[in-house]
Amino acid sequence: MNGATEWGTPPEMTRLLDHLVLPTADLDVARARLARLGFTVAPRGEHPFGTENRCVYFSDGTFIEPLAIADRPAADAAVAAGNVFVARDRIYRQDVGPEGFSAVVFGSADADDDHRRYVQAGISAGPRLDFSRPFIDASGRSDTASFSLAFAAARQMRGTFVFACQRVNTPRVDRSALEAHANGSTRIAQVVAVAPDSMPMTDFLSVAADAGEAAQADKLELPNTRIAVMTPSFYAQQFGLPRETRETPVFAAIVFSVRDIDATRRHLVSGGVDHDMRGDRIVIAAAPGQGAAFIFEEHT
Repeated sequence: MNGATEWGTPPEMTRLLDHLVLPTADLDVARARLARLGFTVAPRGEHPFGTENRCVYFSDGTFIEPLAIADRPAADAAVAAGNVFVARDRIYRQDVGPEGFSAVVFGSADADDDHRRYVQAGISAGPRLDFSRPFIDASGRSDTASFSLAFAAARQMRGTFVFACQRVNTPRVDRSALEAHANGSTRIAQVVAVAPDSMPMTDFLSVAADAGEAAQADKLELPNTRIAVMTPSFYAQQFGLPRETRETPVFAAIVFSVRDIDATRRHLVSGGVDHDMRGDRIVIAAAPGQGAAFIFEEHT
């Protein structure tokens, strides 16, 4: 793609992937599932608006965020006050269920600027959000993490959304112990979206990520990962997973880069994790506490 799209004209700077949001019904179930898969799971983090997470971090700064409801009255109040993050999470849980993959998050240097872009392009999902929360490292040391968020969504996306995340204050803690994983995962190599027609979804993601010329008909090449948009039939064929039947675009799978695919497979076997070998990939279907399909690939 080049020039203007139906979503507006992409600026020049392609954004980094920041993190991925995976709703779950129970954080303890998510922690147990992710640990069984060989991930190191961070201590529980609480948001001031009724949600909580237990993240999995990678050394390039990206992470996955299993997200649960901790305080229903606080979440209700947040939705009533116009908190887009909690409102979209609620729509997703009502529309899809309590387990899934609801959001892709891009890094931002200026959430105010991203909000203005989203409004001008006609994809804003609502007002910006500023918040802070405690962060605790593996040793128990605590600091405060502060964020500014700007939200975007397309009409047909229902609860699924994207947002730009400006890290206003990064905690001064040692995260290295949380970034080492027994399954050998080092980073998020690819995010897979599924849509009946890949072009509108790719166009939307292109503007949300400032992707510009990095966007092609069915993928975005970001500086630190790739986002692929597949049709339901191609997705099923590519990964040997059930065909996605929803008629709206969804985020469906995460591809993790590992150092040694054989070592990863041995770890999964020792943990009794059901998985399929698909060529040189390991494919694990979504499960409670694991809202997306997880795919492991060896990248040197």
